[in-house]
Amino acid sequence: MFFEGGISVQHFRTSATLVLSAVLMVSPAFASRVHRAPTGGHTPHSSHKSTSKSRHLRGQQTIDPARVTEIQHALIREHYLTTEADGKWDAATNAAMQKYQADQGWQTKLMPDSRAIKKLGLGPDYSNAINAKNSSFAAPATPGTTSQTQAEGFAQAAGVNR
Repeated sequence: MFFEGGISVQHFRTSATLVLSAVLMVSPAFASRVHRAPTGGHTPHSSHKSTSKSRHLRGQQTIDPARVTEIQHALIREHYLTTEADGKWDAATNAAMQKYQADQGWQTKLMPDSRAIKKLGLGPDYSNAINAKNSSFAAPATPGTTSQTQAEGFAQAAGVNR
């Protein structure tokens, strides 16, 4: 038996079976995958590093005893510490610094706060800085002490008529 185009029924059935088989074989490749939660406590991409060994503390962990002594002397001077300066960051020193920082309205969790150190007169020391050699950190001249020649030179350089 033939159709109008000259294709036999047998040939049509074979072709249809091949096409249907191809569709059924290819469709699982395009099927969406279901994501399931991992079992057994294992997560993909997890590292198996030990937290106690891989944990690196950053930043300064202790204060140098000489620096603690300086801070203690400053706290004694400001009447926040009544013990002697011994270079040990003990409970009394910590409490004195907390009280000092709280009285200034600053946080009391980070000991000592950089603002507290500066206000106690213990700010950074730049005497050993590279650009500090043979230089002074003197305050700039007060206004009005500029010589007449200097003032005229400044005015001329700025294009100002005096």
